[in-house]
Amino acid sequence: MRRAVPAVAAACLLAGPTVLAFYSGGFYTEPRLVAAIVFWALVLALAVVGPAPLPRTAPGRLLLAGLVLLTAWSALSLTWAPLGGPAGENVQRLVLYVGALLLAIGALRSPRAMRAAEPALAAGATVVIGYGLAGRLLPGVLELARSETAAGRLEQPITYWNGEGALAAIGLVLCARLAGDRTRTVATRCFAAAAAAPLGAGVYLSYSRGAIAVSLLGLLILVAATRSSHQLRAAVVALATGAAAAACSAAFPGVAAFEGALADRTRDGAIALALLALIAAAAGVLTVRAARGAATESDELAWSRRLTPVAAVAVAAVTIGLVVAGVAEKPSAAELAAGASPTRITTVSSNRYEYWRVALQAFERNPIEGLGSGGFRVAWLRERSIAEAVRDAHSLEFEIAAELGLVGLLAFALMMAGAIGAARAALRRAPGAAAGTCAGALVWFLHASIDWDWQLPAVTLPAIVLAGALAVLAEGAAEPNPAGQERAASRALTLSGAGR
Repeated sequence: MRRAVPAVAAACLLAGPTVLAFYSGGFYTEPRLVAAIVFWALVLALAVVGPAPLPRTAPGRLLLAGLVLLTAWSALSLTWAPLGGPAGENVQRLVLYVGALLLAIGALRSPRAMRAAEPALAAGATVVIGYGLAGRLLPGVLELARSETAAGRLEQPITYWNGEGALAAIGLVLCARLAGDRTRTVATRCFAAAAAAPLGAGVYLSYSRGAIAVSLLGLLILVAATRSSHQLRAAVVALATGAAAAACSAAFPGVAAFEGALADRTRDGAIALALLALIAAAAGVLTVRAARGAATESDELAWSRRLTPVAAVAVAAVTIGLVVAGVAEKPSAAELAAGASPTRITTVSSNRYEYWRVALQAFERNPIEGLGSGGFRVAWLRERSIAEAVRDAHSLEFEIAAELGLVGLLAFALMMAGAIGAARAALRRAPGAAAGTCAGALVWFLHASIDWDWQLPAVTLPAIVLAGALAVLAEGAAEPNPAGQERAASRALTLSGAGR
């Protein structure tokens, strides 16, 4: 019983985001409520078998305290929120996230569960994106629902194209980490490299400029965190594989924008599927060869110490560039009508900046308590200058400021301070285990800052699992033995080469 509970908890935790992805990303009440009940039941089960699934370090406690305070303040805001229904849904979602964080802290203290976290999340993202791609690659076999608002962008099964792109970006970075991790088996590294093909196609076909940007930044941060030549090689292979898959997808209208008659889409899909399979196979072969020749190679990058400031500057430059350039550029009617056209990737034009303007005005009017949870949609209808119906500010920070005021921002700051502190401690204790976790979590955070990922549990739960993993690694509770694992992997590779 004591062994079964943590194993079941870890399995449900790691599979949960993937399951919710097939229920519109967990956006609606019923699947989200079921997930919350399951997660909290498992939290109680972990507490019964002991020890309690609570953080043991100051950063972990800050992380949990910030999320709990955000939940409590959102619940209190029901007393002044303009719409009770949306406010209640937000509170329910936060209760799910608190349960997921506690479950991650408790379940991932098992070294085996911690070891499985990155592969499970990467595999889940690949399954979700692969399902969406199947509707384009096999249109005569699998017909997926299409919405007019998507305008041909990859949206299924999450039903929101930018959320689809964000999940693909997280999966791509985690796969790059797995492919460059010398403590993993050759088979794991091979499949991870191959998965970069569908994930790269998913990032592109979402036509999400944010997803493309955070994918590139995530790979850079990953290499900076590991300072490993093997990780650099794996990141380059993942980037090249993803770019090749994107180019392959763009070449066929039936795949790129879901256009054309069924016969044309079937032909385009079959050709693209064959090309994607070849690209994935090539990435796998390259990774296997690199793995078998890596046993005697030095792993330290000579210029590794320069990577950290370069990565920090890149993150800051891209963030500031998107905001400043976007504020200066206003979308024309033709640009907004372009929808799924790949040309939208070349511009930062967006209505997002109008959403942010309204959110800032709401914050200025209610700086302490905010409008109340779910109140942005009311402010938007009152203040909007364009005829577009939106529910969210398309930025986690702007939405918290508008709806929960300074108290909400304080809670969010505590949560982020805890996550950053846990990441720093985890990188000191177990840099190999923490590198991919940090990079994946940062990819989510950057994308959530410019979109409404927070409202999609299928996209946000992987980040919460990664944050919980960082809190556990910071404790040293599930700290792996990378040196021993690497020696074992090297021996296996040597024996494999000798056998050949």
